[in-house]
Amino acid sequence: MTDLAGELRRAVRGDVGFDVTARALVTMDASNYRRVPLGVVAPRDADDVAAALEVCRARGVPVVARGGGTSIAGQATGTGVVLDFTRHMTGLLELDPGTRTAVVQPGLVLDRLQEAAAPHGLRFGPDPSTHSRCTLGGMIGNNACGSHSVAWGTTADSVRELSVVTARGQRLRLGQGWAGAPDGLRALAEGELARLRTGFPDLPRRISGYALDALLPEKGADVARSFCGSEGTLGILTEAVVRLVEAPRARALAVLAYADESAAAEAAAGLLAHGPLTVEGMAADLVRSPAGLPRGGAWLFVETGGESAPQARARAERIVRAADVVDSLVVTDAAAQRALWRIREDASGTATRMPDGTEAWPGWEDCAVPPARLGAYLRDFRALLSAHGLRGTPYGHFGDGCIHVRIDFDLLTEAGVGRFRRFSEDLADLVVAHGGSLSGEHGDGQARAELLPRMYGAETVALFERAKAVWDPDDLLNPGMLVRPAPLDADLRFSVLPRRPVDVAFGYPADGGDFRAAVRRCVGVAKCRTTTAPGPAVMCPSFRATGEEEHSTRGRARLLHEMLAGDLVTDGWRSTEVRDALDLCLSCKGCRSDCPVGVDMATYKAEFLHHHYAGRRRPAAHHSMGGLPEWLRWVARTRTAPLLNALARVRPLAHAAKHLGGIAPERPLPRLATQTFTGWWRGRKPVDGPGDLVVLWPDTFTEHLSPSVGRAAVRVLEAAGLRVALPPTLVARGGAIGDGRSRAATALLTARRARVCCGLTYVSTGRLDRARAVLRRTLDLMEPVLRAGVPVVVLEPSCAAALRTDLPELLHDDPRAARLASAVLTFAEVLERHAPDWVPPAVDRPVAGQTHCHQHAVLGDAPDRRLRESAGLTGDLSGGCCGLAGNFGFEKGHFEVSRACAEEHLLPSVREAPEGAVVLADGFSCRTQLEQLAGVRGHHLAEVLAQALDAEAQRAGE
Repeated sequence: MTDLAGELRRAVRGDVGFDVTARALVTMDASNYRRVPLGVVAPRDADDVAAALEVCRARGVPVVARGGGTSIAGQATGTGVVLDFTRHMTGLLELDPGTRTAVVQPGLVLDRLQEAAAPHGLRFGPDPSTHSRCTLGGMIGNNACGSHSVAWGTTADSVRELSVVTARGQRLRLGQGWAGAPDGLRALAEGELARLRTGFPDLPRRISGYALDALLPEKGADVARSFCGSEGTLGILTEAVVRLVEAPRARALAVLAYADESAAAEAAAGLLAHGPLTVEGMAADLVRSPAGLPRGGAWLFVETGGESAPQARARAERIVRAADVVDSLVVTDAAAQRALWRIREDASGTATRMPDGTEAWPGWEDCAVPPARLGAYLRDFRALLSAHGLRGTPYGHFGDGCIHVRIDFDLLTEAGVGRFRRFSEDLADLVVAHGGSLSGEHGDGQARAELLPRMYGAETVALFERAKAVWDPDDLLNPGMLVRPAPLDADLRFSVLPRRPVDVAFGYPADGGDFRAAVRRCVGVAKCRTTTAPGPAVMCPSFRATGEEEHSTRGRARLLHEMLAGDLVTDGWRSTEVRDALDLCLSCKGCRSDCPVGVDMATYKAEFLHHHYAGRRRPAAHHSMGGLPEWLRWVARTRTAPLLNALARVRPLAHAAKHLGGIAPERPLPRLATQTFTGWWRGRKPVDGPGDLVVLWPDTFTEHLSPSVGRAAVRVLEAAGLRVALPPTLVARGGAIGDGRSRAATALLTARRARVCCGLTYVSTGRLDRARAVLRRTLDLMEPVLRAGVPVVVLEPSCAAALRTDLPELLHDDPRAARLASAVLTFAEVLERHAPDWVPPAVDRPVAGQTHCHQHAVLGDAPDRRLRESAGLTGDLSGGCCGLAGNFGFEKGHFEVSRACAEEHLLPSVREAPEGAVVLADGFSCRTQLEQLAGVRGHHLAEVLAQALDAEAQRAGE
């Protein structure tokens, strides 16, 4: 292997990776299969591709082309050399609006092409749900389709010419009229004309097998079209000329509700006569929340286009009138349409879990039948599932008769794998009986290629083998796919995982307490690989900053999978490869909400660090910043904040302190408050309001670094009529618990003083034993609050998120943890729930800034938006992550990534803010990032409202 790596490095100008990380990242795609490659090559151009093929051919090493790695049938994995086109060959080389064509490289992401074409009123027709990360090369390899195929067809319908390098180094330019055909292909096709005319089902979504019928003279002898869907088995694509279509000037979305899935399926084919752009179907059991959908048990999403919004709407309403529906909705607002489409696009991830949380897997992801037979097929399909004791939730392209489904196969036991095979064989027969195709979008790969004889017959499959031999006589390219396939139940990615549960610290309640199941959540959908965060989304800021797969949520999950497998990453929790991949994880928790399958990499990172450093010396930052609550309390007790602030202004001393603490030298040290929030609280006169009692949580950041936020919150909460208290600070030794103000001798004699803490800094640095101890002490302190059922207001979003999620998951054996988690409210939530009649002061200014990533991922920001609206704060906050993310941006080596994350959304939103805008930043990290990188003072919403109250009071006094 070392010699092969050396030869490849000498032969190509691109990147060659034969290290553990490079190989681990590509062992899987979005399928059930896993293969460990020898190495990865990221070619820079066609010359690199030819050179890599020459080296591999001389050594008999197979080659697999890989784009976004979202293939669902296993065709993007291999045991030889993987060619990764997403690193360098990502160009849009030309876009000609006159001819409506574009010249693209195989690694170009579809959304980048769409963005370039949009200003010309054009678009690429096919649009899979993975459009934000799938590549044009992968789409051509699989003949991808997407939701608009009823209008614009498959990728093959949009291909003009293809530049290809064959396994033996021949460079071909494929097109119509036998252009670019390798020697022997024309003779092969012309000798089998009768079979080509009769042996291929006439379906809009026939993707299975090779498209040899495209070589018929009446179809233009189109070699490029016949190459589409060949899954990298015939040649390696290096460039493509693709056709663009005119995009409608306006669109409308008709959402048609039906009683059930069968009724929706029966209706779909009848709507095609109205010329819709899409006819997509899904049932209620696939929808996390039906909010925004008309009432019903299943829905068709039918999109229409027009020259104007009224024309598009009129066409949608005509379809509604023609459809026999339970209920309907016509949407013309672009943002509302996008929100509805996200429900459908996320189905590929949502479907990986049954409603009861049971895992479900691909394998029969995209069978297609004639649209008119879809209703009957779905009824038979449901019956077959029941006969095998399986469950699945079909959805997909109902207008094309193409169905996606994830099924709760047991792929972990021998018996379960046997049932997977028997079901696959029976379903293949069912699809064929309905005149369908085993694959209607994603290709055959390993999942279905073994069953192609059931669809085509032995003689046509033999013809496929002969065609493969013409293109690739050495069987070098993606062997085991399409022809002479590997068994559909071999190479399953779950077979290498440990048979017994792994001992872990967190409870993983959504995964039955099983860390293996948590890691299995990542099925490769790769939504984390989007290069721009849409709307309010956060995931995955580190990938967008670096562009490296190992810094995506999927990449990290792959390395954790290989760590558990143990044959590639061999040192388990001590793995430096996993540690390095997790190092740039910001623990923003964006994946917890934005990942369709709910991967929670922040928790996995904390778990890993806990084990990785067990009994070993930790990085200095884990003590300096991980132990922030402890040493800040020491500063408060010794009243040394002014001294430390003065010393921090002496550059040599600050430099030495940062060096010793593992802090980035580029970062100024934050200024410590000379009076803590609780110090201010003890000196004020208590105010008794007429409303509910609430407990205000003095988090570490509010207490020691931003006490003005706490003071402002008290001002607002009391103005709203609420009675504010702080958590108890006395823990009884066997007796009652004090309230933090008691001076009774018995209380002082029998109790010890302590402070509540959410444990966030300990969790984020993986000091989970310490976190548990801190959290148990906190629960002891909070017992009287829990008994009284008093809401707990937490001002710092990251602390609120830690109490809502980390606390019950880390102390899953303590019922008090869940009670405290459920008592936690944000500042806006407590005003909405406990002071619903209070009217905030009128601020009447625009806002700029960013929703805190933990707020987005865990807490939700709907109450905040409503509170801002009632105060006259107009505009929306951006999505993404500020990049500081607690200790992350302060750690040595993280500054550039931290700044890049801030430059994605936060800093531009502030620079582009209208005059007079209020810069909102509820998190201490966000405010610090703004101050240090932009010189801008950000404000907590509580501060803004408190200032407005003071201004009102001042005006009233005048």
